Amino acid sequence: MNAGLIGGIVGSILGLIGGIIGTYFSIKNTNGPKEKSFMIKIATIGWIAIALFLFLMYITPSPYQCFLFIPYGIILPITIIKGNKIQNKIRQEEKEK
Repeated sequence: MNAGLIGGIVGSILGLIGGIIGTYFSIKNTNGPKEKSFMIKIATIGWIAIALFLFLMYITPSPYQCFLFIPYGIILPITIIKGNKIQNKIRQEEKEK
């Protein structure tokens, strides 16, 4: 095995472990049942979307793969910002109870 292949495998494993740990703590550190439900939903959608992106990167021919980053780079930040606003709204609602 060459260093590039080993680096790719190790990097992928570390990235997957980091994603799992981040998802776990995002769900664990919620304040109430509605927020926890929202985080599980958004985490599931996120994992599916990233898996779809990686699948499309795998099947798309090389010179066209870079075009996949355009919608990914636009949709991801918008989704994060909107998700954070919804989560904060849920936290405020659950505080008032």
